[in-house]
This record gives sequence, C-alpha cells and structure tokens, in this order.
Amino acid sequence: MRQWTWKGKTGIAGLAVVILLGSVILTYFWQMRLQKPFEVNMAAMHHMGGMNGHDHGTMHDAAATGCEAITEKAGNEPVREYYLTAAQHENKLDNGQTELVWTFNGLTPGPEIRVTEGERLRIVLKNTDIKEGVTIHWHGIILPCSQDGVAGVTQEAVKPGEQFTYEFIADHPGTYWYHSHQASSVQVEKGLLGKLIVEPLKKRSEYEQEETLLIQQLNGTWLMNGSTKGVTIQASPGSTVRLRMVNAANETETISVNGAAYRIIAMDGHDLREPGVLENVQFQIAAGQRYDLLLQMPQEGKVIVANDSGLRAVLGAGSDPKSRSDYSLFDWTNYGAPDPLAPVGNLIIDKSFTLELGQTLFVKSINGKSFHEIPPIVVKEGERVKLTIINNGGGDHPFHLHGHVFQVLSRNGRPLTGSPIILDTLATQEGEFYEVYVKADNPGLWMMHCHNLRHSSMGMSMMFNYEGISTLYRVGTRSGNLPDL
Repeated sequence: MRQWTWKGKTGIAGLAVVILLGSVILTYFWQMRLQKPFEVNMAAMHHMGGMNGHDHGTMHDAAATGCEAITEKAGNEPVREYYLTAAQHENKLDNGQTELVWTFNGLTPGPEIRVTEGERLRIVLKNTDIKEGVTIHWHGIILPCSQDGVAGVTQEAVKPGEQFTYEFIADHPGTYWYHSHQASSVQVEKGLLGKLIVEPLKKRSEYEQEETLLIQQLNGTWLMNGSTKGVTIQASPGSTVRLRMVNAANETETISVNGAAYRIIAMDGHDLREPGVLENVQFQIAAGQRYDLLLQMPQEGKVIVANDSGLRAVLGAGSDPKSRSDYSLFDWTNYGAPDPLAPVGNLIIDKSFTLELGQTLFVKSINGKSFHEIPPIVVKEGERVKLTIINNGGGDHPFHLHGHVFQVLSRNGRPLTGSPIILDTLATQEGEFYEVYVKADNPGLWMMHCHNLRHSSMGMSMMFNYEGISTLYRVGTRSGNLPDL
C-alpha cells in the first residue's frame, strides 16, 4: 500500500482547497448572472406566468397600453421647474478626505427640491459624463408609470450628452427623496441622490422652524446633509421644530433624541393620528424610510439628534444635554390612535400573495428566486391586494413598492392597535412577518425590492404589474439598462 508523504498530503489538501474555492467562485458568478441578463421585458418576464398562475399577455397584445404613454395631462396647476445635471466630480469632504463622486449640480446630496401640494413638478435631467447612464426615481411619490425613473422599465438610461424631462403633479404632501435607478446600488453610494419635500397647502402641525436631515453613505463614508461631522442648527429657546429625517443609506439606523421630548408625526410622508409624546425613546428608521419629528426646544441648552454611526444634529445653543443610555425602543404598531371611521376589519381583499424574503448562497431571493426569474404579481386596476411579507433571513429587508402606498395590517400575526400606518417602505427584520393592504389604483409596471440596495443588486427585486400594460424598454446587458445592479 502506498504511504502518503507529508508533502503529498499537503498537496492534496491544497488541491482540495483550490477546487473548493473554484467551485465557490463559479457558483458566485453563475448566480450573479441573474442580475445581469442579456435582455428581459419586465412587462412580460419571458412569458412567465404571474403569481396568480396566469400569463398576463403583454408581450404581443396590440391593445396593451404602453407605460411610456401613461402621463399626467396638463392643466391649470402652477409649474415648478428644476434642472439637474449628473456629472463626476472630485469633492473634498469636511474631514479633509477627497472623493471622486457622482453629483447632481456638483453636489451630493443634490439640490433640495421643494414644491407645494398640487403644483406640477418639471425636472430636466442632463447627463454630462456618467457613461453607464442615469435616471431619477422619485422615492415614495405617487406618479404616472412613465415618470418613475426605472431604467429598462419606464425609460432608457440617460447616456452622456442626453437629457430626459420628468413631469408630474405633486399631489401628496410629505417627506420624500430622489435617486438614480440605473445601477442603483452603485450610483446612490457614489452620490446621485437628494431630498424632495412636498409642502402642504395648509399646515397640519404648528411649528416655527423646519429642518431636513438626510443620512447617506458616500463610498462608505457616513454623511449627514453632506457633512462627515453632522450639522449644527440654530433654534430659539422654546421654539417648535419640525425635523424631516431621510435614511438614504443601506442599513437600518437607530436614532436617539436627547434634550427634549418629541412626537413622530409622520412616517414615509403620511401623517400619524394623534401621535403621543415620546421621551427617552429611540426609533429605528430603515433604508429608504422617512420619519417626521416635532419637538419643542428647551429654554436652556441643546437638543442632540444622533444615529448609531456617530452622526449628530445639534439644535440650539448652550450646554449639551446629559448623555444617557436608558432608552426604550419605539413601537409603531401601537402608537397613536386608530381611525374609528376606517376600521381594518371592514377591508375587502380580492387577491392575496406571500413573499418570502431570504438568501440562497450569494443571492438574496424572493420565494427562492432572484430578480427577473421571480414571477411578477399581476393585478387589475381596482383590485384590493393583501401581501404577506416574511423575512426568512439574510439581514434587514426594507421592502419598497413603487407607485403605491400600503397600509400595514399586522406584525407577527398581531393587528396594529394604534394609528393607521401608511408606508411605501416596510422595515422587516429576520423572523418577522407582516400583512399589508394595497389598492391597485395606479396602472403601470412597478418595481418591488429591498431598499438595502446591495440586497436588490443581489436579486431581491421583482415586479408589481397591471394587466394590459406594456413597455418599449428592456432590462439587460444588451440595452445597458440595469436598474438594480
């Protein structure tokens, strides 16, 4: 019998390691191909039947309405116009670090867009030198399909030297944001994002001052309103301040408010009913979400709003509040008061779907499949839909639906007992499951995806499609339209 020498055994072990690593690498690239298909019609999904088991027939249906044809007809509403130019810039951050970033109008975050409820918003996007192309998605805004800004679904990516004009009526007041939806996991982290505020025609809360705080990760560096050091805000003693908070990073952020009690008056741009006073309470804001806070400045001293990554907004002057660690965690499922005129028990459900969010090897999956291999949800206009969203693992999955809002009905089998919660991005953590209610009232082709954009780039992205809606555009390497890469 042959005796293996030490060198021989080492050689075999080394070969086994090489084979194992080779298998892992091959599996990785085999699965990553799912995120870069050659060509996919997201309206027809390779003739794939929808989650209701029927082919929705938009590939060859001459009677289908094109997403690109669904627009908002001009009326007498006032128009507010902005110009946004996407370009590469070498920016020096306030920590002395120089970064090659992608900007709108030379800035990251880009210019704040502010419009009044009912105005028509017109934004002209120009691309100077982003060779992959860019788009703008208006996160949380209800608008026509053609204006949603998803490369390969609602438009072609805007290539260098080209431009595209977005136009829609800002009907819903609230806190929103915008970002590129071409190679979104790359382009957002490189800086292509900004704030979008729709002011109400009439104030729903009384306050003397309003500020917006946007948290982002720029090439891995944490910023608040573009600063690595946080922000300092002048605020008069005793004044009431509205803070609009936007999480444009990929991770769930835990926010503490020290120095004053506060109320959370809105989530994802939608007011909460009879919000109570919170003191010594932290809250978690998931990727893509927005929270609006109302607080009264103390007569003496500062208020500090901080995230768990070390960024701070310091409001007011004087001494810092005493540091503390005895916070409890905000539970939005029993906060505020229910609406007696809209009991959840009276909701009618026409269709129900279950979405299991998880991970398979290197892929983030929905119902065990990835991106364009996931059958779309297919609905008809007017249908009332219940989605059961289950987080089976792979981290936090803030699940975002384009073009719609939804009402959260329950968490982990328990109905909500507080204010109605209307969202466009649902924070889910491992082991949780939610039921949400969607009215199919905006015909189009709409993406649904995890707003940890790295997760969506790994496959956790699918479609919410209406019967009879088609698209001229294609996702894939052939067109160069890769919305969730």
